[in-house]
Amino acid sequence: MYTTHIGTSTPDSIDIYGYDLCSEVIGHAGLADLVFLGAQGRLPTGDESKMLNALMVGIAEHGFTPSSLAARLTWLGAPEATQAAVAAGLLGAGSVYLGAMELTARTLQEALEAGTGERSAEETAGAILDRFEASGEKVPGFGHPTHRPRDPRTARFFALAEEWGFLGPHSVLLQAVHAEMERRRSRLITLNGAGAFGAVMSDLGFGWRQVRTVVVAARAVGLVGHIAEEAARGTADSTAQALFRHVEHQTDYRPRR
Repeated sequence: MYTTHIGTSTPDSIDIYGYDLCSEVIGHAGLADLVFLGAQGRLPTGDESKMLNALMVGIAEHGFTPSSLAARLTWLGAPEATQAAVAAGLLGAGSVYLGAMELTARTLQEALEAGTGERSAEETAGAILDRFEASGEKVPGFGHPTHRPRDPRTARFFALAEEWGFLGPHSVLLQAVHAEMERRRSRLITLNGAGAFGAVMSDLGFGWRQVRTVVVAARAVGLVGHIAEEAARGTADSTAQALFRHVEHQTDYRPRR
């Protein structure tokens, strides 16, 4: 016996998560609303929908990154299989690119779950930094090669979260970590958009294991534009072709002796 609560269909109806697809979902819910529905089993409220949409829009596109370049290069080799190009762009969603959102959410959620409610956000933030300093690991959600000392997405995410009522304990804790980190290092440090994303997603009720799945869904949307741009230029004039030629011409071949 196999069971699912996700969906089923009859000759004249389709149900997903207990909703009639045609009468209750199509025309009423956006794509991000389905992400919320899949993760939490219910359609979001109006403000939940706006917040999740804002977060996903904010991370969908990053310009030329390893993810988008992988998609473009794969399209160059297999333009008949655009799904392969999208998949290639998503395969590198790890700890360096796209994975920081999940790691931030996990750090915050585990810290709050481990607490008894007796420690302040500042005390919990100190404990988090002590643990990372002892292990030598990088604290997720901080630093950016371009946005220094402030990431504009971070301020926007937190402003909307406050406006719509989602600036909760995870966001407060991350801000406390940020303040304590700057105090310890005596300099300005970037709290990046990935960190803010992980915090607000946590305050929206997403478990940390779900966060990267949402990130991947948003990034897939962004990759559509990169692949469309390559297709519009044609293989000969594509960015991927130029990159390939550059690498080929700049490579210094040194045979083994």
